[in-house]
Amino acid sequence: GKNCSLLHEMDVIQKQDENCYCYVQNRTIHLQYLWSTIQIKVNSREKFRFEPISEKNNCQNSETVFEFVACAVQILWKPETCTETFLSIKQYGEDVCFKIQPFKIEPYVVRVKREMLDGKLLFLFVAGIFLFHFANSLSRSAKFFYLSGIILGVLALLVFVLLTLKRFIPRHSTFWILMSGSWMVSLYFIYCFKENIQWLWSEHKSYLLGYFLAVGITSFAICYQHGPLTTELSITLFTWTLQLTAFVLIYFGVTIPQVAYAVIAVSLCSKGLCYPLGAACHIARKMKHHFKSRKLVFKYLTEEEYREQGESETIRALEELRSFCRSPDFPSWIAVSKLQAPHRFAAFVLGSPHISPAETKAHDEQYGIGSFFLEEQLFETRAQFEQDEPANSVHEEDEENENEMHTQIPFPYANELL
Repeated sequence: GKNCSLLHEMDVIQKQDENCYCYVQNRTIHLQYLWSTIQIKVNSREKFRFEPISEKNNCQNSETVFEFVACAVQILWKPETCTETFLSIKQYGEDVCFKIQPFKIEPYVVRVKREMLDGKLLFLFVAGIFLFHFANSLSRSAKFFYLSGIILGVLALLVFVLLTLKRFIPRHSTFWILMSGSWMVSLYFIYCFKENIQWLWSEHKSYLLGYFLAVGITSFAICYQHGPLTTELSITLFTWTLQLTAFVLIYFGVTIPQVAYAVIAVSLCSKGLCYPLGAACHIARKMKHHFKSRKLVFKYLTEEEYREQGESETIRALEELRSFCRSPDFPSWIAVSKLQAPHRFAAFVLGSPHISPAETKAHDEQYGIGSFFLEEQLFETRAQFEQDEPANSVHEEDEENENEMHTQIPFPYANELL
């Protein structure tokens, strides 16, 4: 019901008297404005008073905790006196109204423009996603513990001091009451610091750097003295704190609250479904391995492996034969009646070699190095390479040589097998 001027995009308004301005949000939701903000800049040669006008006088009507905190901070916040101020308005947020009160008759300029991609919002959103998914591993890192202590000491000094002096507070109820008050005061200082960061950096840069350096070093020293978290309970509480902080960053990192709620719900479901999904993947791998047809894999042995395997298998088979012949179920009298050399069989059963030295010598003379069989094989191979006859005649001659070989040359390992 107040006579305020409505602001629109790309407006440039120049006035010199006291007036109030309002920016009415567009209620149509577009996803391209997910990280978009409206930037309002007011500047003048002389100082003026910038006073926000809140439409909600009762903070009890706030729908969320964040709105309640923002309303409480808005009540405590005093009008700002300066020559230049900036106001960043989230798209799809509340309607914003403010009043400009110049102290002298001097014109001031109000400029309105849209920033399609606000880097601060995008950074908060990405940081929240990263912090939530890596909260478990970060809570166990000593470096991140010290970094968190420094950030907490710089931004919320009262909360950090209260956590440091927790052991000196006997009653838990007193501690939590003091903690709630410290958080409210810290949020108020953070809000004031965020609104006046440009003025503080330009006017009091040395004091600001001194505060950051002194409080940062003190916080690191206190955290280093206590050491990183070791108990599982403290690590779990720290993990939950990081995840709650991640939700706050996600909420303030987008301009559409519904998108923030959806992202938070999906993040919670992804954490809750990791165990069922892992179990389902394990069962699927087991079933796939069970029903998958096994392909035969052929392994080719080298000559040395073939010789070693033949010797070991021969020794094992002979030992099994000896053990079977010694068993009571073996028909010894029937076997002795059919043997030509029962004494040799008895010696074999008692542990003697299955081949006599004379047979070994005869085998080496016939098939060993320098034997007649080896020389004949070498000469036949050389003769086949030197022949220049047609392929058909060569093939027929090879078949004849092969037939003659099968008829004339006995199987070299016949004695061993028998």
